[in-house]
Amino acid sequence: MAVGIDRLFAGGTVLCDGAMGTMLYSCGVFINRCYDELNLSQPEMVRSVHQQYLQAGAEVIETNTFGANSFRLERFALREKVREFNLAGAAIARQSVDAIREKQGTEAFVAGAVGPLGVRLEPLGKLSLEEAREAFAEQISALAEGGVDLIIIETMMSIDEAEQAVLAARQVAPHLKVAVMVTVDEDGNCLDGTSPEVAAERLTAVGADAIGCNCSSGPATVLTVIERMREATALPLLAMPNAGMPRNVEGRNIYLTSPEYMASFVRKAVRAGASWVGGCCGTTPAHIRAMRGSLRAMDAQESGERATEHTPHIVHASESEHRVEPRPLGERSQIGRMIADGEFVTMVEIVPPKGFDCSKELAGALLMKKRGVHVINVPDSPRASARMGAQSLCVQIQQQVGIETILHYTCRDRNVLSMQSDLLGASSIGLKNILCLTGDPPKMGNYPDATAVFDVDAIGLVNIVHGLNQGLDIGRNPIGGSTGFTISVAANPGVPDIEHEVRRFAYKVEAGAEFCITQPVFDLRLLEDFLRRIEGFRIPVIAGIWPLTSLRNAEFMKNDLRVAMPDEIFVRMAAAGGKEEALAEGLKIAQEMLASVRGSVQGVQVSAPFGKYTAAAEVLGLTEEIA
Repeated sequence: MAVGIDRLFAGGTVLCDGAMGTMLYSCGVFINRCYDELNLSQPEMVRSVHQQYLQAGAEVIETNTFGANSFRLERFALREKVREFNLAGAAIARQSVDAIREKQGTEAFVAGAVGPLGVRLEPLGKLSLEEAREAFAEQISALAEGGVDLIIIETMMSIDEAEQAVLAARQVAPHLKVAVMVTVDEDGNCLDGTSPEVAAERLTAVGADAIGCNCSSGPATVLTVIERMREATALPLLAMPNAGMPRNVEGRNIYLTSPEYMASFVRKAVRAGASWVGGCCGTTPAHIRAMRGSLRAMDAQESGERATEHTPHIVHASESEHRVEPRPLGERSQIGRMIADGEFVTMVEIVPPKGFDCSKELAGALLMKKRGVHVINVPDSPRASARMGAQSLCVQIQQQVGIETILHYTCRDRNVLSMQSDLLGASSIGLKNILCLTGDPPKMGNYPDATAVFDVDAIGLVNIVHGLNQGLDIGRNPIGGSTGFTISVAANPGVPDIEHEVRRFAYKVEAGAEFCITQPVFDLRLLEDFLRRIEGFRIPVIAGIWPLTSLRNAEFMKNDLRVAMPDEIFVRMAAAGGKEEALAEGLKIAQEMLASVRGSVQGVQVSAPFGKYTAAAEVLGLTEEIA
């Protein structure tokens, strides 16, 4: 550790540098280029940026390594360059600091810059906490080897990810001080919903030496966050905002916040309790120079009074105090009661129309109700097709027909904020059964150029719904009660990689799934194998049943939908002859499959291909209307 580094954490003000990316972009580097790679290909350009910030008065400069982790570099096919880029970035910054010390006698320090991984962590994403920590450790280890004086973990959108970065630093570079900054939305909350108070407490508890806020929507937002963090921690605070929000001027994104305004921000930030100040996107050496002048003009006694005035005290309640216990499964919905009581459940799938007229679907739901079907299952734009929203059809079926529905809900089209909004709305209008799905990618559908979101997959979605059932939003903040959903998930016993499917199923159960619905089953042996594999973490299983309509339908199921189908099914459908004979044979196969699975599952979902609702009822043996 460099001599004098401890003074940076002793309570005085510290001026850091501004944006690296903004400066490199101004030099003509395209925005889609790997900026970390410039440490090797154009080191003089990077060194020039460091020198400009040091000459402007920065006491701490950050290495050009914001995105130099394995996950971000993989996008440029440079994953194996993690160590090289970080070593080079540290060397360039160190040379710049040593040069100004020799030339002007000015002491400055090198902070190894560590940005987010660019992938979502569990429980909302696929990346485990351990894998995230390993990726951070790889980068931080190289920065430490390169001789940085401290680590700055910045622009963290998720507190879970920030914690793993701090833990990694403690693991591989225990001799280095660690500062960590989150980025927030306009309301001052982290992008995972965590409040500044909670973020301050958690990052303090995990062992950070300093915490704060950077990037975000500009100085005003960051100032508010610093004020709120000051109430929850005694650690030094960092405040490094963007130069406001960018504006598009003749095709270029321009940051319009002036150096004078940033200088004014510095005075307010220090009075609010910040020890470290600097800039993020859009800030330049001119901004840092103005901030340096503002700091020099501040009275030393005011700084001492400020330290006394802002004695921290904890004001926020813990997550456990807000968590509520959802009602027992049997009290949340009809299907929840049937599953809790061990009854055999019958469902029929009704696909939303491609237009706005759902009279046929409502008539089908009414027919199913009269035949004694328990629940209607409504897919969410299956195969990425453009259809009426599943939530709308569910509401109309429940209100106009009076039969319970299960809403399929996919991750394809929505970010996590939209998901939370939709789910809160669904609960408020009486939709209580959710099937959590990842969703088919748009390229499978009739609008292949449509974009997908996939903020999370089905496992992350289950975690979100489970949290809402506990009265907590995605940021673990209270929502005023439980949404009371019954949570179901999908499973496919016929996938080639059954080990992967079983692992994902286990994660879904751990996340809070309460029953599952399988893809259509045509091979009983595959279903039996799946049930055997999940024995240690089994939840009630509803088997999917699909009455085939023709040989071509069977070929489509196997080749397009990748549904496992034994050869004897094709033989039987090919031998069926005409259209009516094929329909009858498909119905018979479905009835045989239902009889075979009935003793090993807790219900069946029967599809109604091409709107053949009567056929679905016949599969279930429900040929007569009930009173």
